[in-house]
Amino acid sequence: MPKGRGIRAAQAEATRAVLIDAARRLFGEKGFHATATLEIVSAAGVTRGALQHHFPRKEDLFRAVFEQAAKEIVQGAADRVAVEGWSGFVADLEVFVGNVGSLEFHRISFIDGPSVLGWTEWRKLQIDYGLGMIESAVEDGIARGMIAPQSARALAHLIRAITEEASLMTLNAGALHLERKDIATAMMALLRSLAERKPPIPAAESRTATVTPQRGKRASTTASRPLPRARTV
Repeated sequence: MPKGRGIRAAQAEATRAVLIDAARRLFGEKGFHATATLEIVSAAGVTRGALQHHFPRKEDLFRAVFEQAAKEIVQGAADRVAVEGWSGFVADLEVFVGNVGSLEFHRISFIDGPSVLGWTEWRKLQIDYGLGMIESAVEDGIARGMIAPQSARALAHLIRAITEEASLMTLNAGALHLERKDIATAMMALLRSLAERKPPIPAAESRTATVTPQRGKRASTTASRPLPRARTV
């Protein structure tokens, strides 16, 4: 590659990066619809032409922001799942839910994501950036007997949905009159309940069975024997 083209490519990539960074900060603080493109250009320190060159539509910029945020949040968990499987996923999820402290990621991923990208595209991106990792963790849990046998993909979808709700609950714990730690505890209890359990023994079968005497022999039980009479001194 000629030297001039290499420099221009690097400059273009740098401009794209600062636009995404500025937009992510503003979208996280104010939301997509409340953020004007002029604010993004000003925060990034670039021209409006540069914004339109890299992202012809505001929605295109949002998608780039969404993908960046999704990659970051999933990568750490994916690395742990690759080594520890289901156990690593549960431990990482407990930390994530228990330490939700900013609305930035959740506003972009769960609040604005469906409305800006459309539900179908938003769900597709979720599958691309996270569902596969959760499904792998569930498959490991099933293989190790830590989760009852079932559709790993169906359960992965449900776990992701519950995780989103638990995160938003944690952010709004005060308004819900809940303790943040209790939300994480409830989430972990729910995941632990996925383990396969043996069915309980019916009450009738748990009682001591009555022994039927063999033919020709008298039944002898403690209850049928007469109590010895007290001896008179």
